[in-house]
Amino acid sequence: MSNKGERPEHERVAGRRAAGRRPLTSVSTRQQHIASIAKKYTDSPLTTLHHHMDMLWMYEAFKRVKNTSATGVDKVTVEEYAQNLEENLAELLEKAKSGKYRAPPVKRAYIPKNEKEKRPIGIPTTENKVLERAVVMLLEPIYEAEFHDVSYGFRPRRSAHQGLERIRKVLTEMGGGWVVDVDVRKYFDTIPHAQIREILRKRVKDRVILRLLGKWLKAGVWEAGVVQRSEQGTPQGGVISPLLSNIYLHEVLDNWFIKEIKPRLKGEAHLVRFADDFVIILKRQDEAQKVMDVLPKRFEKYGLTIHPEKTRLVDVRHPWDIRHKPETFDFLGFTHYWGKTRRGGYAVMRKTAAKKLRRAVKDVFQWCKAKRHKPMRWQHQKLRLKVLGHYAYYGIRGNIRSLGEYRYELLKAWRYWLDRRSRERGRMDWVRYWKLVSTIFPIETPRIMHKAEENRQLCFDFF
Repeated sequence: MSNKGERPEHERVAGRRAAGRRPLTSVSTRQQHIASIAKKYTDSPLTTLHHHMDMLWMYEAFKRVKNTSATGVDKVTVEEYAQNLEENLAELLEKAKSGKYRAPPVKRAYIPKNEKEKRPIGIPTTENKVLERAVVMLLEPIYEAEFHDVSYGFRPRRSAHQGLERIRKVLTEMGGGWVVDVDVRKYFDTIPHAQIREILRKRVKDRVILRLLGKWLKAGVWEAGVVQRSEQGTPQGGVISPLLSNIYLHEVLDNWFIKEIKPRLKGEAHLVRFADDFVIILKRQDEAQKVMDVLPKRFEKYGLTIHPEKTRLVDVRHPWDIRHKPETFDFLGFTHYWGKTRRGGYAVMRKTAAKKLRRAVKDVFQWCKAKRHKPMRWQHQKLRLKVLGHYAYYGIRGNIRSLGEYRYELLKAWRYWLDRRSRERGRMDWVRYWKLVSTIFPIETPRIMHKAEENRQLCFDFF
């Protein structure tokens, strides 16, 4: 039996086999080495990366694949792939480095985007997920050294809530301003392959890695037995797609805004981006209008389209600076607005966006309908998880009312469908129901899960 904290025997053996004469080092140590090389040679591409991919690297990549992830076109689960793990990883590694690897098409599925539209996603095979993760582990240290602080999506130690807090802080310190609220039309489906490859070659010239990236871009999408291939788009669902999207928008937007646009502006300006969702906050209206006018031309140059109807200029100046009520804008599921504080001043506040709340309520209503014949104790356990999951994202300061509304609608939906199933055994009236949810089956009350930064007192509380 191995000692506590010691790696399993198969990992140590595989690591020694892969290391050969080279000293065995951990994945994190090698990633730090890649990052240091990337910082040292900022103006030239890295030509040798794939030698880091050995069995130890592949085991780490496999460990980072979720056991519950959906199956791709081959229908092989993570558990099934793990039954003969060492041979599977060795074969995958050999195919990847020799060029024999063939990227299978990703299975297309759809998830709700809003109340009217659905967002297509791709589900890669388990083997593809492992190899994608291994390549991401190579590329991430390189590009993390280049990415700017303005982007918060799909990056290590960064989150949507940090982006939300950044918006609140910027608007508060600026005393409000003008927000360019941008919508990129079908971003993941329209990234041109030729241009993303050209951008990648600026920093990476390892033939093995570039060949794998090219195969994934060409793999196509499997839907209803038909494979569709295109010269644009990265199928959503795999771990390589978010990284490629960040790399592309880093070149198209982040670098351009910070190095070319911002130095030309007289007023203060800030960019906050999460994947393809972003807002630009500016102090001056004339400069905000100019940025809004030039954005479509910039994105068109790179094969992307700014939605003309959903992109707008929002007046969020401080209420004391204007005669009319400031406008609001939605970002990352929250509505941002100027609200009154308890001291009578104003502060930038956030609440759950109305369309997100409606969809969450609709989803829980449909769930209660579908699961109404399950035991009540089972339903209670699942509903608690739903509520806690909702609080985990939307539980920020100032949003208690929206959280309470979600909980109330959930309780109301649950009682409605329990009542519908219980008519033969007696109606589930409100008195009986409240007694049950107050004692035996309680649902957690709203709670704040995300605290603002220590300097949260910056909120224009004038007396």
